Formats: sequence, C-alpha cells, structure tokens
Amino acid sequence: MRKNRCANVGVLGLIFWLLTAGLGWSKDGVNWKKVSVLVYTKNGKGYVHDNIPNAVQCIQKLGKQHGFKVDVSDEPAVFSEENLKKYTLLIFPSTNNDVFDTDAQRLAFRRYIEAGGGFVGIHSVMGTERNWTWFKRMLGGTFAWHPRFQKLKIDVIDPKHPSMEGLPRVWEKEDECYFAKEMSPGPTVIMAHDLTSLDQAEAEKIKTFGGSYTALYPAAWYYNFDGGYTWCTALGHHKKDYEDPLFVQHIFQGIRYVAGQVGKVDFGKAYADSRDTPIR
Repeated sequence: MRKNRCANVGVLGLIFWLLTAGLGWSKDGVNWKKVSVLVYTKNGKGYVHDNIPNAVQCIQKLGKQHGFKVDVSDEPAVFSEENLKKYTLLIFPSTNNDVFDTDAQRLAFRRYIEAGGGFVGIHSVMGTERNWTWFKRMLGGTFAWHPRFQKLKIDVIDPKHPSMEGLPRVWEKEDECYFAKEMSPGPTVIMAHDLTSLDQAEAEKIKTFGGSYTALYPAAWYYNFDGGYTWCTALGHHKKDYEDPLFVQHIFQGIRYVAGQVGKVDFGKAYADSRDTPIR
C-alpha cells in the first residue's frame, strides 16, 4: 500500500513538473516565458565603458538559456508609456551621464517605476543622470570616485538573499570599488566591498570618499522604491566579466530577483506629472 502511494506521488510530481515546464515556470518561481526585458545602452557625453557590447551579449545569451525576451536599444525614444508597459524590467549596463534627450522621456521612465516596473543597474549606472534628483534617489546615490582597477575582496553580507545564491562568502576578483555621494536611505545592501583589501597607496582618498564606512562599502543592493523594484551592482568593469560564469550568475540572479517581484505594470498607479514631482 505504501509502495503504491509513493508511486502515485511520484507520478503526480512528474505531471506537475510537465505542466509547469510547459507553461514556462522554472524552479525559481519565475514564468520566464512572460518576462520581457529592455536593455538600454545609451551614454551621455563623457567616458563610455567598452564592456557594454559584452554585457548586451551576456544578457541576450541568458535570455536564450532561460526563455525570456530581450530587446536592446540606445534610442531614448523607447521611453514612452506605450512602449515601456511591455517590459517586466529595464536593464542599464554601465550607462553614464545623461541618457535621456527630454524630460518627457525621464517622466515616462519614472512613471514606469511608479507603475510597478523593475530596474537592474550594472556598474557605472551609478554615474547616470547625475543632475536628476529622483533618479539618484532611486539608485540610492550618485557616483563620486573610484580607486584604480585592482584585485579586491567583496563580502556577501546577506547570503540568504536569492540574488546572492551560490556566490562565495568572500569573493576575490579584479574590479573597481565605486564610491557614491548624495546617498539616501532606503536601499538594502547585500554585498559589500572590503575597503581593507584595497591598495593603500590611495588610503587618504579612500578614507575621504568612504566617509563613515571604515571596512565595508556597498557593492550590491536592492530597493523597493516609489512603487517599483530595483537591484544594482557596482561590479562589472571589465568586459571579460561578462564571460565569467560566477559574474554571469551574479547578473542573472539580480534579473531573476527583480523579475520575481514585478507583477503587472499598471500605469494607473503612476502619479508623477513631471520628472521632479515630489515623491509620495
């Protein structure tokens, strides 16, 4: 009797697996067949990272592997409510400086977040839209300075967070440690740069820009902000990162986390009528 019961449970489990697989559900609870992302690559005047094409290829490959749709654009005109409502999340890989042409585009982006949309920012996203207070609030700050590219240690400080799954507790890699200014409360930090692992030839500047942070400094965080869901990592300077399985896992798990938070993007929930409408 027990043997038959176990057999029945096994059959039911197989049926459930087949049904959910057919509907696009994965074991992480995300229906990837319904996920659509926009990778936005425009940069303003100033430094442009050579890693952007590599990041795009990485995300496109992830889309093929997991079954989600990936659109790529460097045209600010994609920022309209009619277009943005198609996307589960927006990804800004190493964008820098002013990436919108008009305040109407900025307003469409803001209202997308207010409507419950998702956002993933990578590396120099911290230097994006430096003159727009709302955007800096969404990020949790804006770029201030970074030491030279070097080998450093990054500590996972919340190993239970789904976007940190499988990452080493102390991750040693070559990258840039980004420092921010105009920081605002709200983001939850889940990974941090170990400042003690940095080259101490720049100790005075590290101390100055580190402010009250003496040992650990934010490297990755998530933030449920103004109706939307965001996840950012300061890592990813070198283009070779986007072929490194561990870093690719880091990026995918950030995408997966945000995709799992976003429900229906509903512009009926958006309230801003200008880019600088006071935050509710």
